[in-house]
Amino acid sequence: MSQLLLQSVWLIPCYSLLGAALSVLWFPGITRRTGPRPAGYVNVIMTFLSFIHAAIALPATWNQPAYQLFVPWLNVAGLDLTIPIEISSLTVGAIVVITGLNVLSQIFAIGYMEMDWGWGRLFSLMAVFEAGMTALVLCNSLFFSYIILEILTLGTYLIVGIWFNQSLVVTGARDAFLTKRIGDLFLLMGVIALLPLAGTWNFDDLAVWTKTANVDPGVITLVGLALIAGPMGKCAQFPLHLWLDEAMEGPVPASALRNSVVVATGAWILVKLEPVLALSPVVQSAMIVVGAISAIGGSLIALAQIDIKRAFSYLVTAYMGIVFIAVGTGQTEAALLIVLTHALSMALMMMSSGAVVWNSIVQDLTMLGGLWSRRPVSGSALIVAGLGLIAFPPLGGFWAMLKLADGLQASNHPWLVAVILLTNALTAFGITRTFCLVYGGKPKQMSERSPEIHWPMALPMMILLGFTLHLPLILQSLSLLPAWSEINTDMALLLIWSSIFGVSISAVIYLGNYIQKPVQFPVKALQDLVAYDFYTPNIYRGSIVLSVAIISSLTSWIDKYLVDGLVNLFGSVTLFSGQSLKYSNSGQFQFYALTILFGVTALGLFLCWSSLSHLVLTTATALFHQTVG
Repeated sequence: MSQLLLQSVWLIPCYSLLGAALSVLWFPGITRRTGPRPAGYVNVIMTFLSFIHAAIALPATWNQPAYQLFVPWLNVAGLDLTIPIEISSLTVGAIVVITGLNVLSQIFAIGYMEMDWGWGRLFSLMAVFEAGMTALVLCNSLFFSYIILEILTLGTYLIVGIWFNQSLVVTGARDAFLTKRIGDLFLLMGVIALLPLAGTWNFDDLAVWTKTANVDPGVITLVGLALIAGPMGKCAQFPLHLWLDEAMEGPVPASALRNSVVVATGAWILVKLEPVLALSPVVQSAMIVVGAISAIGGSLIALAQIDIKRAFSYLVTAYMGIVFIAVGTGQTEAALLIVLTHALSMALMMMSSGAVVWNSIVQDLTMLGGLWSRRPVSGSALIVAGLGLIAFPPLGGFWAMLKLADGLQASNHPWLVAVILLTNALTAFGITRTFCLVYGGKPKQMSERSPEIHWPMALPMMILLGFTLHLPLILQSLSLLPAWSEINTDMALLLIWSSIFGVSISAVIYLGNYIQKPVQFPVKALQDLVAYDFYTPNIYRGSIVLSVAIISSLTSWIDKYLVDGLVNLFGSVTLFSGQSLKYSNSGQFQFYALTILFGVTALGLFLCWSSLSHLVLTTATALFHQTVG
């Protein structure tokens, strides 16, 4: 049974697409009679089937070599575009994570979207995301991976803008689409430029090619920089990070899916391309610098946010920055482990924030407080999610950070170890700050009556909470974690103390009465710098947006006054000439013939003027010489 399901793993994306297609049946005419709920139920069932299929097939792949299937698509003019599908323990395991989180997010959406009529659109788009992500991990071709990423970019635009009657939602969807398109454009350049160099787009063949590749350093550097631009946009890295913040205007179930596994699609492509990117030290350094800036910057910006969803969204930028550091230093295993632990913890964290927003009807942290006695389930979910994200033993985040920090220390990158420790401390501080503002202190006006969520939202949160707590046991059973006796105790203590330091300092500040509330940075300039996202939007408006506006205005002026002006001038001259000539119309044929003759003669003289001038000058010179002689 497991072998049969393993051989048909490539069908899993079709389950989601079938669910999305069936959702189309619930158009307004049917929805008025049946309600929108059947569209959600159909997609939940199809996603659950995908999860069961992958979960049963996974044991059959363990400790077995990967094998590939090839689907011919296009073969023309020497270009062979065959779709390679890789089936391995890594790809099937990734499908289990994607489908599992998707089915939990859809169950959560049943409760969260209870009174909404947009079920068909939301659930079908979540199914499209699932189909795209599962197809991406199965696809072993850079070209087709790019096509799938483009579909996911379009899906982001549609799902963020699902409540299209709200102006902020429309703006967030538009900005998310355009920001990611910048990275996608450069990625397309890199994909096209890589083919003449390597002769293939297959990831396995690219890894083999890099072992003996002899390419110009400047060329591979430009290609590598273009290739990392796409993942920068997908992973919301500086300076292409603003879209994730604005995408929080969409529904929380979609945000839980997007902040956990959708952003990880860029990290997946980055890991697959690591052998190619390692050919250029400049590209590796660029990834490290981008990752370090994003890790520290994202965790700092999160400290100044008063919107609970945005406070968590910037942590996504921070942790994807750590993934960039891991790939830039060649530690792909640590990168994948960070992606896994981050996906589970962040999905649970977004669900817990959505639970607060759903019942409190507000997401402003300054208007909440004292919810622990009323919301123990949501509060427990946030605690476990936060501890699973930071380096707190024995949860998954601790092992992922420890593996990366050990590798950085072994490769002689002490300053990157400091970046990891600082990011971990700031993340611990930020998560504790949010928890204290929401669940600590005394109840405020908006949180005095805020009962616990109902079971469709609590059930997926508790299931995910259990998986987050038991993730280390699952990894240990698969021999993916080192024994306690083998760990680097010094590095482990540094990570643990950074977590304790961040949590304790934040708890003292936000639960105690030692500092006046609301808490702000000591220097107002620093507070504004962090609160306004390092003025990145202003930089955009003063550089890219201003440049586009100037070029657009200049182009409009040229088109209006030069191009249209010349055309209008020619038309006016023609009209005036015609009006003038009609008064000289005598009806005599010989007069018309004489006029045409004079016109042709004048045109001939004009065209031959240079030749006639040269002939006259030559004749005059000859006569002059004869006269003198």
